[in-house]
Amino acid sequence: MRFFAKYYDVIVIGAGHAGIEASLAAARLGASVGVFTINMDWVGNMPCNPSIGGTSKGHLVREIDALGGEMGKAADANTLQSRILNLGKGPAVHSLRAQIDRRRYSEYMKHTLETQDGLELVQAEITDIKQTEAGGWELTTRLEAVYRAKAVILATGTFLGGRIYVGDVSYDGGPDGMFPATELSKALKKLGLSLRRFKTGTPSRVNRRSIDFSHLEKQEGDEKTVPFSFDTEFEIKNKLPCHMTYTNSETKRIILENLHRSPLYSGKIDGVGPRYCPSIEDKIVRFSEKERHQLFIEPCGEYTEEMYLQGMSSSLPEDVQLAFLRTIPGLEHVQVMRTAYAIEYDCLDPLSLYATLEFKRFPGLFGAGQFNGSSGYEEAAAQGLVAGINAAKYVQGKKQLVLDRASSYIGTLIDDLVTKGCSDPYRMMTSRSEYRLILRQDNADLRLTEIGYEVGLAGEEKHERLLKKKELIKKELKRIESTGLAPSEELNAVLVSRGTSPMTTGSRLIDLIRRPQLGYETLKPFDKTRPDYPDCVFEQVEIEVKYEGYIKRQLAQAQEMRRLESRELPETLVYKDIAGLRLEAQEKLDRVKPKNLGQASRISGVSPADISVLMIYLKLDDRF
Repeated sequence: MRFFAKYYDVIVIGAGHAGIEASLAAARLGASVGVFTINMDWVGNMPCNPSIGGTSKGHLVREIDALGGEMGKAADANTLQSRILNLGKGPAVHSLRAQIDRRRYSEYMKHTLETQDGLELVQAEITDIKQTEAGGWELTTRLEAVYRAKAVILATGTFLGGRIYVGDVSYDGGPDGMFPATELSKALKKLGLSLRRFKTGTPSRVNRRSIDFSHLEKQEGDEKTVPFSFDTEFEIKNKLPCHMTYTNSETKRIILENLHRSPLYSGKIDGVGPRYCPSIEDKIVRFSEKERHQLFIEPCGEYTEEMYLQGMSSSLPEDVQLAFLRTIPGLEHVQVMRTAYAIEYDCLDPLSLYATLEFKRFPGLFGAGQFNGSSGYEEAAAQGLVAGINAAKYVQGKKQLVLDRASSYIGTLIDDLVTKGCSDPYRMMTSRSEYRLILRQDNADLRLTEIGYEVGLAGEEKHERLLKKKELIKKELKRIESTGLAPSEELNAVLVSRGTSPMTTGSRLIDLIRRPQLGYETLKPFDKTRPDYPDCVFEQVEIEVKYEGYIKRQLAQAQEMRRLESRELPETLVYKDIAGLRLEAQEKLDRVKPKNLGQASRISGVSPADISVLMIYLKLDDRF
């Protein structure tokens, strides 16, 4: 029997990485929040890789933290191993990655939700969703409890209409043996949402005791670790190593001989898989010239024997998986604890959303995470944070937050989704940003903490710390501009050893730092007036000095982009009536309904000539 249970300002469906950030953000901004999950023991679960960060993903986590989100703090508190990737390249692509204790991470996030004022965590499956006559939303659980809210955030991950595939076997299910959200999928279709099928997969988990580590290459964490959160003051310690091995010709043979048993190749799976994270059978077929593929063996936790086989996603039958795994050095006698599987699920075409992540057709309804067509924990958390902020602002009648491409990777991620859409699960990469030199992970706080403070998520202490950092950077820049070093045998010996010319006359410290071969650490023994500042201050100053010209150029590009963004496009604009617009541009513009000229310019199929036509039209039409 149906009964009314409770009213919330905001209801979040799902307690994965998107749902966590969404519910915490909304509650911390003063909204009453109910977050619903099918199984409360799996809050913040990592059904795939037990890691946070990676190339460009580390940027997202630091941005989430700078704005006042939780993922960075949780990752720091539960790190098993920490590394900075791409250190051999420029600072724009340096990316922090950490192996995480997945169960402890889940416990941390669950307890954070439980103790957050204004937030209630509820184990219940939502089976129906309807708009109310008053303009809000009504949700019903499987146990027929009715909840109402002014705003709802859909953060369903891969549960929506989830179906598991392992070889010839398939069944309705969610990740890690959980129930799927089948009824909710039907309800959303009935509501009028256009859903489509994507798929993803996860590798086997194997028993550490069955691995022969003598055949494997060990990978230790960085000697000097860096936290994700700008608030973390304790030292991140490496607890466990990772290892690396390779497939071989025998692995390849077994997979090719059994391709007909893969649902990916037999036609059983209709969903589109991730382009940048293919299964091992996809790798073997697509890169047939390669004789071997890299495999990383990574710990799932400090107090478990489970190891994750990164790079070995598969949906082949269980017997085939075991056979090809045992061809790999170190895994000859491996025990599989969890079989690899593919999962197919329903998700949204993100072109249905505004940049606030609110639905264009359904006021007060928001989408976040894999539901929006993305992949990855970090991408999900970033969207959840923005959706949570904007759901709270919607309820409160306040201006919502839109991050542009020049402000953040979060802004780039969301803009790509809502402007360009995605034909396969979207993954963030540094190459997706045209402003990556100014959107580095090291300066996320300098870019975003002021915004987080204004929004109301970044607290006073965090803001004060930012202001102090800015002041120290300013002082240090002034100091190195006015500080000179005299030539000496010791200094010249260092310069020559570094491949740069020796000094014959005195030089300003700033000019020496500008040399590509030199840096703060190199010059430290000769810099007698160097103050006792945090390393992050010297890091910012060095990057600013070395890349000054490039940074100025990107800032100018960002300014021009923002000029276009300031020219709004009315939703009432009828693009088919604008003479000079190509037919494709008319169709794409009408579908996306861009908010401004900047967004219009990034729509696939809209050319610079089309933008010029729009600019002329707006200038000549006095209605706009």
